[in-house]
Amino acid sequence: MTTTAPASDPEAPTSTSASAAPTARTLPLSPPANLRTLGGITIPGGAIRSGFAWRADDLSTIDDASAQRLVSDGLSTVIDLRSVAETEITGRGLLGSYPINYHHVPLMASISSAVDHIDPSAMWDQSRFADMYISLFENAAPQIVAAMAIVAHAPGTPVFHCAAGQDRTGVLAAALLLAVGAGSDDIVADYAATGQNIAAVSVRVRPVIEPMMARMGVQIDPAARAAMRTDYSRAPILGLLEHLRSNYSRPLQPLFAAGLTSDLVDVLRRRALAK
Repeated sequence: MTTTAPASDPEAPTSTSASAAPTARTLPLSPPANLRTLGGITIPGGAIRSGFAWRADDLSTIDDASAQRLVSDGLSTVIDLRSVAETEITGRGLLGSYPINYHHVPLMASISSAVDHIDPSAMWDQSRFADMYISLFENAAPQIVAAMAIVAHAPGTPVFHCAAGQDRTGVLAAALLLAVGAGSDDIVADYAATGQNIAAVSVRVRPVIEPMMARMGVQIDPAARAAMRTDYSRAPILGLLEHLRSNYSRPLQPLFAAGLTSDLVDVLRRRALAK
């Protein structure tokens, strides 16, 4: 199942900007800096098994040794949550040459659509991203449900990623963990684990994020570049969970309205506990 963003993407390269932008051939390759399993988290009936799902930062710029290791460890499916413009810069990367399933399920049509929910003066202040997370959970609910269905039916271990493995990835991780019955404290702890990796993540994403922001007319000055994603806060995921508890009869209600079913939730829970 592949979900695509609207055809008109304001960040899509033009004939002029494309020549100046980095390409998949020139992007530096490196091991993921924010790769981890959802395994080990306690849910009703036991703990999530390691192969249930992995979450990661950008896998399109993964180096070959890391790609080989993931495939040998059971990787079968990649769920790419990035926008069309991001995938046009990087392509699928080296994992595209391996016999694994690839699903492009962009949670936003463009990065600029996310920026609309953030005060421009706080663009690099991750602690103020709660409104963006709420918007993703509510407005990208069909895409989140599609990604959850892919996780439920993947033949081996699925991995989902965006750019940093923090925001879009964090929202999907929260949805999956809510579906299988994880508690709020564990959902927040899983999200917060990115904090120890954020400096390395920032280095990895810059070659793609900086030219993309330039297309949007946002020039990153040296101070912002130095500060980008080096501080970390639990506030966004706490804000999302509080919003879901306060505004809905059950936290997953926006997803049920978008097509999530009790049968799919049951499949996810069985898969999470399967030996």
